[in-house]
Amino acid sequence: MWEKVRSILRLPSCGSSLDEAGHQVALSYYPRGTASQPAVDRSVLPGTGLGWPEGPPAARMHGVPLAGTARIGGLGWPGNSGRIMSGQSAGQGSKGVQVNQARSEADGEVRGAFGARARRPDPAVTAVSRETSAVVVPEIPPGPADTPIGRAAESAARVRGGQPWPRPPRCRIMTIANQKGGVGKTTTAVNLAASLAQHGLRVLVIDLDPQGNASTALDVDHHIGVPSVYDVLVDDRPLAQVVRPVGEMPGLYCAPATIDLAGAEIELVPVVARELRLARALKAYDMSDLDYVLVDCPPSLGLLTLNALVAAEEVLLPIQCEYYALEGVQALLNTAELVRVNFNPGLHVSTVLLTMYDGRTRLASDVADDVRTHFGASVLSTIIPRSVRVSEAPSRGQSVITYDPASSGALAYTEAARELAMQSAGVR
Repeated sequence: MWEKVRSILRLPSCGSSLDEAGHQVALSYYPRGTASQPAVDRSVLPGTGLGWPEGPPAARMHGVPLAGTARIGGLGWPGNSGRIMSGQSAGQGSKGVQVNQARSEADGEVRGAFGARARRPDPAVTAVSRETSAVVVPEIPPGPADTPIGRAAESAARVRGGQPWPRPPRCRIMTIANQKGGVGKTTTAVNLAASLAQHGLRVLVIDLDPQGNASTALDVDHHIGVPSVYDVLVDDRPLAQVVRPVGEMPGLYCAPATIDLAGAEIELVPVVARELRLARALKAYDMSDLDYVLVDCPPSLGLLTLNALVAAEEVLLPIQCEYYALEGVQALLNTAELVRVNFNPGLHVSTVLLTMYDGRTRLASDVADDVRTHFGASVLSTIIPRSVRVSEAPSRGQSVITYDPASSGALAYTEAARELAMQSAGVR
């Protein structure tokens, strides 16, 4: 290939520079020792060809300055065409080309690679090119908070608390239920409670799920032997002996669940008025200092969920934005209607929250539209997106509100809690 290039450009053959060990280092026009280049007809060369300064190469080899070309470097050559690299003599050869950073400032015209005459660059442009290595400091935007870090900090400050939200006229008892599993019941209960507590409200979370995930997320002990909701339902233990404050979250309390709660439904079968056990425990508990009671239900319509529906006045219905989640909604509404007719006339679905929304799918948008069409104003305008931070938070014994307050999940749950608080004040 090089032979073709040389034949096209009409260049002489060039040798390779070798180091002391005999290894080839770079192509060079400086022959080592005695020159072994084939004779080339200099008359065919156009003066300053590709990589050649004006004048014969032999003159450069011996360090002879070339008239009129001492300040003009060919393409790929140093500006000083008569200088040999330091530490090398003319007989040693070259291991490379030391490029001089100073641009040639000679006036006039130089010949191009193919012998064509070209105009020398403007000195003003050359001066600018010399200054391109200077450090450029970006301008500071007029609003310091209008940066990604500033916006994240502002969002985190808003999530962690600020102006207190309005308190409801009386304690709101809300059951978070859906017979479909994995729709975000526990996540919703924990994060709504944490967000409400962050803004000056007092909240009690009652964990009715035998898995005890809400207790885990709030970092409350719920191993075997710890007083729990099981003792309240089966042994008539007062609820005040079970409730525990949540560490580092003033105003937030939890009644934990243990694995013993899994057998409570069987043990309550022969008990009279078994569906009223939780309602009686709440009536005996002093709720005058509470603003919200959130009951986290298991993914079923068994006796535990029935106790929660009888004890509450409102149902908060989390619906995952997928088709399977819609199938269980009608069964829950039928059960809630039976409870309203037979046990709790004031029970109603007051709030619907769309969870695990994936804006990349058309299905999520269709489900959200169907839910809004069916439930109307009961659906919160805030939609909870899918977020890895929401899933990571329980492993740290925290809600996403405290784990990563600047995440999309924390911001969404904070906004949903704000809507919930505004409901109490009659503002949406």
